[in-house]
Order: sequence, then C-alpha cells, then structure tokens
Amino acid sequence: MNDLYSRHRRVLPDWLALYYDDPIEITHGEGRHVWDSSGRRYLDFFGGILTTLTAHALPEVTKAVSEQAGRIIHSSTLYLNRPMVELAERIAQLSGIPDARVFFTTSGTEANDTALLLATTHRRSNTVLAMRNSYHGRSFSAIGVTGNRGWSPTSLSPLQTLYVHGGVRTRGPFAGLDDRAFTDACVADLKDVLGHTRPPAALIAEPVQGVGGFTSPPDGLYAAFREVLQEHGILWIADEVQTGWGRTGDHFWGWQAHARSGPPDIVTFAKGIGNGMSIGGVVARAEVMNCLDANSISTFGGTQVTMAAGLANLAHLLEHDLQGNARRVGGLLIERLRAVAAQLPGVREVRGRGLMIGIELVRPGTDEADPQALAAVLEAAREGGLLIGKGGGHDTTALRITPPLSLTVAEAEEGAAILERALRSTY
Repeated sequence: MNDLYSRHRRVLPDWLALYYDDPIEITHGEGRHVWDSSGRRYLDFFGGILTTLTAHALPEVTKAVSEQAGRIIHSSTLYLNRPMVELAERIAQLSGIPDARVFFTTSGTEANDTALLLATTHRRSNTVLAMRNSYHGRSFSAIGVTGNRGWSPTSLSPLQTLYVHGGVRTRGPFAGLDDRAFTDACVADLKDVLGHTRPPAALIAEPVQGVGGFTSPPDGLYAAFREVLQEHGILWIADEVQTGWGRTGDHFWGWQAHARSGPPDIVTFAKGIGNGMSIGGVVARAEVMNCLDANSISTFGGTQVTMAAGLANLAHLLEHDLQGNARRVGGLLIERLRAVAAQLPGVREVRGRGLMIGIELVRPGTDEADPQALAAVLEAAREGGLLIGKGGGHDTTALRITPPLSLTVAEAEEGAAILERALRSTY
C-alpha cells in the first residue's frame, strides 16, 4: 500500500486530496460495504462522495452495464442513442419542468458549467448570483461561482459573481432570527444586491450545500427568492448534484422543499444517478435549453453504457422506494446521532434530512471550527470500520454522512455506534 501511495505522489497533483494519514485503496464492494486492498471490510457511509446511491455492485446495474458493453459502449451524440433518449424521457418527466429538455454530461462540474452557459446566453449577462458557502465544481466557471474559499484556488473568472445570504441557517448575521425572520432578512439582502447591479443571468444554489457541510436554509427560502427573481426575469438554477434522486427523503429533488413558486428554470444533476458510472446532466425548459445558436456535441456525455447503468439504477431506486427508505432510516439515524451529540461538548449541531447528515464539530465551549478533531474522528471511524466524509466552510468543520439509500436499520445502528465511539475517543 505504501508503494502505491508513493507512486500516486510521484505522478498525480499535490492538490489531489486523499483521506487518512495512511490512505486506503478500495478494491471492491457489495451492498453498503467495501473492502480495502488488505482485505479489511468497512461500512460505507460516504458512497464515493454521494455517488453510490443504491448499493455497491447492484446486480441490476452491473448486468445492464455488462450487456450494453457487449453490444456497443460508445458512439457520441452525433448518432441516435436509444438508452440516452429513454433516460432523458424518464428524467424530463421526473424533473417537474414543463416542456423539459435534457442534456447529458460526464460530471456535476460539467453540468453546472453547461447551466451557466445556458443562463448567461439566454439572459445576455455574465453576472451570476450564488450563495455563500456554496460549491459547484472544479471547472473555471464553476469555481467562479463557488462561495467556499477552501475550494476556490483562483479569484479569476469569466463571470461576475455576487454572493447572497441564506445557505447557512445557524451562522452569519441572521443566525439568531427565527425561520420567518431569517427568510425575510435574506430576501431583503437579495433585493438590496439587485439594486446595486445590472440584472444577473441566474441564481445558482444547492438546496442543501454539500461540500459546505450539509447546511441549508429554512424550507421555502428559495421560493421567496424566486418571486423576487421572476420580477427581474432572472433564472433559478437548482444544483441537485448531491441532493437529487431522493437522498433527502422528504422529496425526490431538494428544490421541492421550496416548491411554492414551481420548479426551477434549470436543474443540474450527477453523482447518484449513475451509481458510480460517469453521468451528469442538465434539465431546462425548451426555451432556455435551445437558446444556443451554434452547434454543440458531447463526445462522452450520454454514452450507451452509462445510460444503461442510469436506467437500471433509476428503475431500482423507484421500484424499491429508496426515497422512502432514506426518510425512514435517515430519520432514525439523525435522532440517534443527536442523542449522542447532546452529551458531547464538541458537537455543535447534527443537521440534515434523509440520508444526507452533517455533524458540525467545534472546539468545546466555543463556536470555533476544530479541524484537528475532525481529522481525529475521521481516523477513529475508519479504524472502527466506518468510512465517512468531511466538509465545511472557512469557519466550520463537519462530518458528512451519506450511505447508499438501501441502508438497513441494523446497519444504521452499527454505523452510529462506531461513530459514537470515534466521537467519544476525540472529546
């Protein structure tokens, strides 16, 4: 293993993050478990950064990939592609967007990049509204609308980005307000920003901020924003790369917690739909999607083999009501973790919904981030046989918990017990 780590460091970038002091190689998985190269088994509570949505080695997906690969893997978007059309039809119907069009990419970054291209072209403006503490990917334009300093290596951007309040409920100048007053204050802030600039193209927002530590506003905030945006003709882009496909339990899409004003103009997706295969995409109403006046293609977006995987994975997700399972098992897991947190001075908050759970850690007796404790808990959890993630903004540190949506009650209890021991060993 040390040899592989040495080889990794010799040929890959220094900024390519690895978890753990002694990084592990994951060699195979099944259900909610994975194994490393030494043969050790782990309960997976991170799913390849929210990507293994249903289960590792899901038979329906592996069968679909194998059968499609035996026919044809790839032909590009220059030719008709039956699996791509079939998956686009399913996603268009599920999106809630009227007269929807779907464009497939290979990642969430590329999906958000495409959404920004569509919005700025449609609106003839390169000004974009984004949320503080947000993350939208690693491309040049996606970094330009990312409001998280830890993931923004450059201030250069093709876009003029204006950041507004609302993505973080329990920190910032409005944290002490109740939900209604918090929403009103954020709307007032948005109106104030719009009074100082030419009309932006769009607001891009994650319904639950992923890399930011699973923070979110009160339900309805983006609906209130939408009413203001519509007065100015500004588009709403919902970044559902991490929140889509039922992960939050209560809703199939994260934006549906803010549904008073109807669906967004543009929805971006990726990660879980492919269950590990590289699928991203954009859904938009036809008027927006068709605004480009030049030719375009996607060499690898929508390949037959990835579309076959997406179709099989989506069918399994819906047929087995994994959204409902996320709501039920996730609710139990959150309550279990909150009971543990109440006894530990270093846990500031357990937040989230469904199987998208964040645990914010602080230095005991303060509201200050505690990156050392975060690293210690991550290591202790791995030693106990549990893989989890991490995130947060410049002043926060949070554990991220996102198991496959087929998680059982017994596995949730097992993971919670390991995490409790890891937290108690740190605090």
